[in-house]
Amino acid sequence: MGQRNLRVNVLVQQEISHLLHTRYRGETVYITIIDVSISPDLRNGRVYYSVIGGEEEIKKAEKFFRQKASDIRNHLGKRIVLKYLPHLRYNYDESIARGVDIIDLMDEVADEEISEESSD
Repeated sequence: MGQRNLRVNVLVQQEISHLLHTRYRGETVYITIIDVSISPDLRNGRVYYSVIGGEEEIKKAEKFFRQKASDIRNHLGKRIVLKYLPHLRYNYDESIARGVDIIDLMDEVADEEISEESSD
């Protein structure tokens, strides 16, 4: 990935995050933009987000992005000057939730080992 593409990805990520946490603050307080991947031709892109909460918040986030995708794109067009304004798809990224689950499992194993050692 070229340096320009990396800069575009970071810029789009920052702008979407800023928009969510200013204009849509009440609706998106539980959403974090994790990563953005724009194609080299700048025509398409994927926005990966994470959600604090359970299934209900994930469904709310999916609904929010379906309803507000064009508004977010219009805002980006006003704030970012690119040859093409990418069409964005929003994808829930469950890697953080999986990471938390793994850490919890590791903590459980460590606690069990400590309790076994103290009972010996």
